Amino acid sequence: MTTPAEPADSRLDPSLSAIMSERRQLINLAYRLLGSLADAEDVVQETYARWYAMAPHQQRAIDSPGGWLTTVASRICLDVLGSARARRESYVGEWVPEPLPDRTEWIAGRPGDTTADPADRVTLDESVNMAFLVVLESLTPAERVAFVLHDVFRYSFAEVAGIVGRTPAACRQLASSARRRIRASRAPATPAAQRADVVRDFKQAWQAKDIEALIGLLAPDATAVGDGGGLVSAVLHPVQGAEQIARYLIDVTGKAPDLTILERTVNAQPGLVAQQDGVTVAVFAFDVAGDRITRIWGVRNPDKLRPWTAT
Repeated sequence: MTTPAEPADSRLDPSLSAIMSERRQLINLAYRLLGSLADAEDVVQETYARWYAMAPHQQRAIDSPGGWLTTVASRICLDVLGSARARRESYVGEWVPEPLPDRTEWIAGRPGDTTADPADRVTLDESVNMAFLVVLESLTPAERVAFVLHDVFRYSFAEVAGIVGRTPAACRQLASSARRRIRASRAPATPAAQRADVVRDFKQAWQAKDIEALIGLLAPDATAVGDGGGLVSAVLHPVQGAEQIARYLIDVTGKAPDLTILERTVNAQPGLVAQQDGVTVAVFAFDVAGDRITRIWGVRNPDKLRPWTAT
């Protein structure tokens, strides 16, 4: 099962156009499976390399090129997920999924660049919000692939089985296990407008260095996680508790008085962006329950800020 293809360029060879029209589908799938746009792009590149490594008669023998590409990309993602756990053990500090901007701010060359290839953009919906991606990180590779393919992309378990090399019944169990863990971790849904108001109030309190207001906007057991990747300074371990988080954030702005905090959409949710001299240096995603912030993810690793930064 695949999503509707993007309109093809009639000037291209029809078979080439059909193959390339699957690119967005593959990017969307790989990003949700890996939580990294850079890794997703590598997976898609490798998938196409394997397609073009085949002889023309081998390509023509494939009834569903889109299905073939999805199968190959998913299997590559499985391999990447299997090795990612070992890589993350040597990662400096906490690892946070790569944050993505709203499609209107997606940067290929610089902000507002309308020439950016739409096939490189991830469709933003609830399946890419930061809280969801973080929970996916706790799943086994097989659980993650089975769940994302079935529950997010609506592949049948028979199709999933053909991709991951397990029986449909086994894939059903994997997806069910993943679903239970995701549901258990989810807080009651907070209306989008309310989430935006909480994040806006948080931004204003942060800029005003109003520690009492910040504490009041944070759940008592709130957690803040930073990701610098060892490339820039960032808190190495999660900061626990409303007061501790508030004091840490005020300390950050005290060390960077020229920091500008802007409201932005981060992974389809209200978030904040920190800029210095017009350059994005940090992106913050939030999990909100009612009128309190329960979790903050701050990404400073420059390798994860490419979609936010002019090159």
